[in-house]
Amino acid sequence: MEHLGFIRDKLDIKILILYILEKLPKPVEPVTLSDLALFDGGFTWFDYTDCLGELIQTGHVTEENGKYAITEKGRRNVNTVSSSLPYTVRAKAERLTAPVAAAMRRASMIETAVEPGYKKGKTVSLRLSDGMGEVISLRLAAPDEAQAQTMEKRFRADAEQIYNQILQILLEQ
Repeated sequence: MEHLGFIRDKLDIKILILYILEKLPKPVEPVTLSDLALFDGGFTWFDYTDCLGELIQTGHVTEENGKYAITEKGRRNVNTVSSSLPYTVRAKAERLTAPVAAAMRRASMIETAVEPGYKKGKTVSLRLSDGMGEVISLRLAAPDEAQAQTMEKRFRADAEQIYNQILQILLEQ
């Protein structure tokens, strides 16, 4: 079966994997990395997994806690050779990777935790940072685990909006 993509040899597949990992701010789940890398259609999943395994063996990529990250060695090498990938492949990889990277950055700025609280209740800790420092930190009482989980979930989904609403309430005259 003939493949239609631009990338066909192992070196290009390895460069593409490193190129994608270099664009991400944090280690990435295996399924996310494969979804990002397999857009070209010029190689198969088996080719991809072989190349990823070789990148791990050579120290270009690490696997920790079930997630993949580029190493400093991988970063140096991909910065040197990424221009060998066709421009259209690099552009599409950047388009696909950008929203994933943005979601990772946002998730890293939101922290939540549930701890035992007064009597049988829970204490919910919610924090939002802007990448330079903490913007808001709240500790709220919840009567039970279910409400604590709901508060965490809502804050993770709408942290910026919640912060803005609190500011608006506090600054109203």
